[in-house]
Amino acid sequence: MRKALYAGSFDPLTCGHVDLIKRAAKLYDELVVGVISNPAKKPFFTEEERKQMIKGAIDYIPNVTVDSFSGLLAEYVNANRFNVVIRGLRGSTDFEYEIQMAQMNARLYKGKVETIFLMTDPSYSFISSSMAKEVYYLGGNIEGLVPESVLEVMNEKMNSGR
Repeated sequence: MRKALYAGSFDPLTCGHVDLIKRAAKLYDELVVGVISNPAKKPFFTEEERKQMIKGAIDYIPNVTVDSFSGLLAEYVNANRFNVVIRGLRGSTDFEYEIQMAQMNARLYKGKVETIFLMTDPSYSFISSSMAKEVYYLGGNIEGLVPESVLEVMNEKMNSGR
């Protein structure tokens, strides 16, 4: 069975993320979307909120599940016996960062684990979670940048003052 992991902070999930999830799900028997908890970062959404937003946006894809973890990506990969780690690339600057991470993780993986880079759809190549949040906080329209269900959660959270 070919089991892949697509990991990230997903704070928030963007349409670019969803596109990569849909495409990766077609390539592997099982795809786990892993929400990384990084104590060095202060996310807008809690780990549980991010997991729920992802589940709500991709629940129609049968071979995709959502999980969360902290610590080293390689430790999670090894513990859960993934064959593949999916990484999305928007452009050359992403590649420079991602290739270094992939090479370091390759040293830490136990067994044969491949890192597969998927190029983002050009219509989403400019979107990042941090950019979507910044535009949103400044009152800009982010419809089409994040799934509608995610935008609803963002509006609820912003209106509740959390």
